[in-house]
Amino acid sequence: MSHNSFGHLFRVTTFGESHGPALGAIVDGCPPNIPLEAEDIQVFLDKRKPGQSRFTTQRREADEVKILSGVFTGGDGRQVTTGTPIALMIENTDQRSKDYGEIADKYRPGHADYVYDAKYGVRDHRGGGRSSARETAARVAAGAVARKVIAGVTIRGALVQIGPHKIDRAHFDWAEIDRNPLFCPDARTAEIWADYLDDVRKDGSSVGAVIEIVAEGVPAGWGAPVYGKLDADLAAAMMSINAVKGVEIGAGFAAAALTGEENADEMRAGKDRPTFLSNNAGGVLGGISTGQPVVVRFAVKPTSSILTPRRTIDRFGNETEIVTKGRHDPCVGIRAVPVGEAMMACVLADHFLRHRGQVG
Repeated sequence: MSHNSFGHLFRVTTFGESHGPALGAIVDGCPPNIPLEAEDIQVFLDKRKPGQSRFTTQRREADEVKILSGVFTGGDGRQVTTGTPIALMIENTDQRSKDYGEIADKYRPGHADYVYDAKYGVRDHRGGGRSSARETAARVAAGAVARKVIAGVTIRGALVQIGPHKIDRAHFDWAEIDRNPLFCPDARTAEIWADYLDDVRKDGSSVGAVIEIVAEGVPAGWGAPVYGKLDADLAAAMMSINAVKGVEIGAGFAAAALTGEENADEMRAGKDRPTFLSNNAGGVLGGISTGQPVVVRFAVKPTSSILTPRRTIDRFGNETEIVTKGRHDPCVGIRAVPVGEAMMACVLADHFLRHRGQVG
């Protein structure tokens, strides 16, 4: 009942805290004989790691992953999965716990400090401990393994809104994401965001964001009614990411403003399968994939750790003020992009194995 695991056949358990010696994941259920090297995982951790631009926390972590178990190097020199649990470890090397000394007894508004104390009677004030977004590094590592399981499925993520500023979808270009530090698919909007975030950062404040994750190459048939719906599991996975406060599939909340005629994804006959004329359903109908791109968006709230004084109480019930010092993201949504990709990969890998187990 510790609730640190998710998935059914492809099951992931994460461990570790923000200021502990290490964090990591145990991946259980990965099929055998899949080529897997540390470099296959590292490439995705490098996208998420802190300190890569002025728009993220300046905590310097190499986030180098070590594969401790679940792989074997054969006579041909290839390292492959063995079908046994894969243990992944990432050491913490740049903790500055002293930054949190002044708030050891104070609860940060918008953070998990109070509820952890209320539930467990103890909390790690150093960066939030287990509630820190640092935990998501383990998810990204597990997601890299999941991608190997569903080879052929392409998963990409983009930041589509920061604060009140949305991208111009007429200029959406996946290639642009690798050309700026904001995972922005619109070059013009990336420039606007950069100036906006500079002002937010200088003010010691923070803003929220919306991330879009798209999986292409998912065949029709993954997911199951009624309590094993693909979109339900995706929503739960995205909501489990730190600071996420809303999830939508396909048209999402915008579908409420559409008519039945506008929302219906009309179909025509295709060569091998139906062709859809739109994708308001986000690639999932009745909880089962349609063969279209699976589209998920999630909203991330502003980072709770800010320099502006906020009213709060301490653990003794006294009213006080709090200022959170240290190194924090002015927009945690930036580094949430590879995390969202990882959660998409883990859910899809789980549903692939569940589908194969049920129908062959």
